[in-house]
Amino acid sequence: MFSTEARKTAHVLNRTKLQKKVTKVPAIKDEAVRYPDLSRVIHLLEDPLSCSLKEKHILALKKVVKRCQKGYFLRELADVFKILNICAVKAEDHPEYASVLCDLLHICRLPFLKEKDSDETSYSSIVADSLSHMGYLMRVPIAKVREQICASIISFYSLDKPTHYESGVCPTSLETRQEQMEHSGVAETLVMSLALLENQLPAKLQLLHTLQVLSSSSAVNCGMMLKAEGAQKVCIHMNEPDPSGQVLFRSSEILWNLLENGSWDEATGQLSSTDCIMVLKEAFLHQLLRGYRHYDQQLRNDLLVIATLIAENPKASLIESGFAKQLVLLATIPELRSHNPLIRDLKFTFTDEDFEMKKLLLNMVAVLSRDLAAVQLFKENHVMLALVLLVRPSSPDSRPERKGKRIWTPAQQEALQLQALATLATVAPLMLDEYMSCQANTCLLMLLEWCVQQDSYFGQGHCFHGTGGRGGKKAHLRYCIRLLRSMTSITNSLINQDLCDQGAIGQLLGVLHQFQKQDVEEDKVSVEIQTDTLLTLSDLCDRDAHRMELFGVEGVELVVRYLKMDPTRLYSGLGHNILFISAVDCVWSCIAGCYTTEGFFLEKEGAFLLLDLLHTIPRSMQSVVLATLLELCDNPKTLAHVGAWRGAAELSAPALLLRLWRLEEAEIGVRRDEHGRIADVKKPLLSRYQEVESQESVPANRPSAAVLDVAENLRAKIYALFCRLGFTDLPGLTTEDLVTLSVVHRYLDFKIGEVWSEVSAELELEGVRPITPDAEALGTIAKTSEDTARHVLAQQQSILDQKEQEDLQEEKLAYREMSSNRKQQELTAKSRKHHIAKTSDYKTLKESKRLQEMSIESSRPTDKPDGFTFHSTQIPGLQTTNFCGRVLTVESTPAQLTGGPLASTDLALERVPVKGGALRKVTHSNQDMDLPTIVTVK
Repeated sequence: MFSTEARKTAHVLNRTKLQKKVTKVPAIKDEAVRYPDLSRVIHLLEDPLSCSLKEKHILALKKVVKRCQKGYFLRELADVFKILNICAVKAEDHPEYASVLCDLLHICRLPFLKEKDSDETSYSSIVADSLSHMGYLMRVPIAKVREQICASIISFYSLDKPTHYESGVCPTSLETRQEQMEHSGVAETLVMSLALLENQLPAKLQLLHTLQVLSSSSAVNCGMMLKAEGAQKVCIHMNEPDPSGQVLFRSSEILWNLLENGSWDEATGQLSSTDCIMVLKEAFLHQLLRGYRHYDQQLRNDLLVIATLIAENPKASLIESGFAKQLVLLATIPELRSHNPLIRDLKFTFTDEDFEMKKLLLNMVAVLSRDLAAVQLFKENHVMLALVLLVRPSSPDSRPERKGKRIWTPAQQEALQLQALATLATVAPLMLDEYMSCQANTCLLMLLEWCVQQDSYFGQGHCFHGTGGRGGKKAHLRYCIRLLRSMTSITNSLINQDLCDQGAIGQLLGVLHQFQKQDVEEDKVSVEIQTDTLLTLSDLCDRDAHRMELFGVEGVELVVRYLKMDPTRLYSGLGHNILFISAVDCVWSCIAGCYTTEGFFLEKEGAFLLLDLLHTIPRSMQSVVLATLLELCDNPKTLAHVGAWRGAAELSAPALLLRLWRLEEAEIGVRRDEHGRIADVKKPLLSRYQEVESQESVPANRPSAAVLDVAENLRAKIYALFCRLGFTDLPGLTTEDLVTLSVVHRYLDFKIGEVWSEVSAELELEGVRPITPDAEALGTIAKTSEDTARHVLAQQQSILDQKEQEDLQEEKLAYREMSSNRKQQELTAKSRKHHIAKTSDYKTLKESKRLQEMSIESSRPTDKPDGFTFHSTQIPGLQTTNFCGRVLTVESTPAQLTGGPLASTDLALERVPVKGGALRKVTHSNQDMDLPTIVTVK
């Protein structure tokens, strides 16, 4: 069948295959001997017959270590960690296993290996369980094992070094490893193992380092640690003896991470206990008094930040522990001297770290001010005086530099001054007596005067409070005005009177004038300064006649300029909406109620401006404008301005108010039909909110829904405005407006009925039955309110019917006009058609002439009264002449009629209507000779 060469070739190929098989089998066997299967290792370790063969166990484990030097495969993780657990159990009684256990754990620092992309998903639960078991291995009481566990977790979680692997093998990514570590819950296990490491300082340091790494950027790990009360456990042990100082450092870093990345409430709740605060106090004072290195000062400031975050929790016992008193005392240096031993031993070096501590202490004062118990500490340690000394205007002579004495740099002094102003805005309203005794008003007005001066001061603007003030004094002005607003807003008569006596109103008006004359583009800081200035002026004047006169014409002009603001700027995002509301509030407090300022405001078209703004501003801002306009309407001149105002499309003020009423009712859900009439006579004004609230009983100290409705929407203000404008003879109202006006007119009656209806409903909800006379009175009131609603509904229907009749009459008139125009068009078309027929058809022309002559003859009178002379229109001897569509035959005319002899056939020509009578002669001109012959009969 086959040739000889083919048989030889087949024989050679078979022999070659056989040799390959022979050489390959021993390689597999040798590989299996060198690297045993993990299941066989587990069987070897667990087999009761070989449990005493330690050397064989260790040899097999070392082979596993050698085999897995580049990492464990995901498919082998279950067997690997089963081996680790067996070794951990054996290591407790036989330390020989500890070294191999450390080697196996050392490989866990490497990424797990995958052979398929789907392995990460397939083995995700196994990976999480394996990492969780690694945390449980902390139970092994061997320091090296615990240290290796922590080191492996750190490397596995954070390191991502590129390593060369065989083809078909790929390591898991860093992001995947971090997610697997979070799902394993190993952070919680490590926190619980802190109690096992009291006598193993190196292992404890390694464990703290591991917790620091796990909590640095993972909210999940922080949540796990807080679940195990990690914040409290770390804080309690942070002051334990440690020559290296790493325990305190790493503990503070862990606490910071927990406060920043974890649940703030849970973290501060754990750290607010007295034990934790005492530990923090001890650690802070130790670093303050014994730490001289830059590292120690940084750690001191970190502890102060943690204490500040804890102080924001109302349940923190900083005051009870005495920590707050020491911090408040430290906040007054170096401005004030003290004989306290704590201050006497403190060396203030004015370094950058001391500067940071000073700022943190000022911030701590602001945080502690939320607890009124801390105010007494502020008074005892003269915090107000220290802050006022910091606030003083900067000048070369304000704080002379002593020889050999260090002070703050200009940039640091600026930052502290701004922060002191911000702190005073919080603290000063709580310490009014100390504020006045330190003459803080005078200091602030001096600072305000310094801020508006034009000099060569160059603000640094590097700090948080200096934002927006670089290169000038804008930041100082911002916080100075903010502090003045804070003090005037508490309406203390002594403080406000003291400010007015020192000319604060004029200075504040000067600030506004300076901003308005600037041509530069406004920023957020500038808008905030102007807003606070207007609010401060409103609080200072507060409808006081004398102060409103001080506000005067200059103040009115400034406010009018703000009211002329472009409405589109309200949406700029810089705060112009708040600035606008402040200007309107200034009209209320500084202008309305004073005859002089009101008159000048109206002369500047202030009422028109308010109505213009009411037409364009958002609904949320209309209430303030309406209230201010209502206040101005007490002046009779204002009513004339309101009546004369016209908006877009000739919109009148009453029409605008009624439109706002309809929009308000649509917003709050009042029932109206499609024509705006009352839909429910029992609930003519009831809103959606009132219907919900009416189902619940309201306490006696809480206003009912009907009363709240008066203050929470515009309807009451619109009704009050109409009470001043009147309800009749209002210009520019449509039928829809009249329908709405009928409801507005009865607003007070309906509101009274609502209140009594709520009283009846509450009595019914509480199971109280009124006595018979009261029940009859309630029924009568309800019936009266319902009858009033029916009367208003009938009035609305009458208005609509009248409008319907007017529309019908207008429709008839329009139809008549259309019909007349159509008839005229038909007559014109018929006349034109007849005219064209005359020019094209001779018979038609003759017939038209005949009819014309008949018409002329029929128009002549047949009777001849005595005393009248009639002349014939026929002139003998002349030919027939065509003119103006009419043919007349003119004969000779007697001379006595023409006024002279007739030369030949001279005619009297004139273009006048034909009215009958005799002819008269007219002189000829050259122009007349060129015209066709026209004879006019009079």
